[in-house]
Amino acid sequence: MFMKKSLKFFGVILLTAILLVSWEFSQFRYIPVLMYHSVYSYAHPKDRITVSVETFNRQMEFLKRNKYNVIPLEELPNFLKRKKIPYKTIAITFDDGYEDNYLYAFPILKNYNIPATIFLIVNYIDEPNHLNRLQIYEMKNCGLIAFGSHTLNHHNLVSLNDDELKKEIFDSKKILEEKLSSCVKTFAYPYGFFDKRSKGLVKQAGYILAMAASKTRGWDPSDLFAYKRVRILEKDRNLFVFWFKTTKFYAFIKRKR
Repeated sequence: MFMKKSLKFFGVILLTAILLVSWEFSQFRYIPVLMYHSVYSYAHPKDRITVSVETFNRQMEFLKRNKYNVIPLEELPNFLKRKKIPYKTIAITFDDGYEDNYLYAFPILKNYNIPATIFLIVNYIDEPNHLNRLQIYEMKNCGLIAFGSHTLNHHNLVSLNDDELKKEIFDSKKILEEKLSSCVKTFAYPYGFFDKRSKGLVKQAGYILAMAASKTRGWDPSDLFAYKRVRILEKDRNLFVFWFKTTKFYAFIKRKR
């Protein structure tokens, strides 16, 4: 008799826990945003910023074959407002504006007709190993690639004084808009670091969305000015791991980390 009552009690507890988690997950409005940096001919499995061309191609082919709804990053705020977000909706971003984004990633994205956003460090444009203006113009004109600001100099914004901070956020937007002849709406915090000052200035500057990094703590998924992304690494060449990282559930279980 005691055993039956104990099993019934723990069964009720387990069912309650499952229902609570299911309800919380149903309220979790989030679109996974994949974060890449560099795509090169070779990448070590422990590399934190580079994925190989082979791995990147397999991942993009996986998205195309499985009919993912890959949206331009700028459309993310409007999608989050929808009553029902289309299944398997994701976005793709690249940080820092490395030249290999043009040499290796861009042809693959074109091949699968997949949009992406590249966050440019303004003062690194035309520098060695980074994108030059002609490459940027070609990608922009193809209609698949958009560009956002990654500041002027890629400094840790938290460490800057108010004048320096404003310049990195406002001037980078202004200069990019002049170079691109189009509005720059998205921003990415260098190293993923931000504070109330930087978030406030990003809003004032007129951006609609600001990207943080996967390591961001105290994350609110509804915060469009500290949007947490999913870092993609070379070790994610395993397509099961890659698939799991593209799910909302992956972000859900990591939201407190």
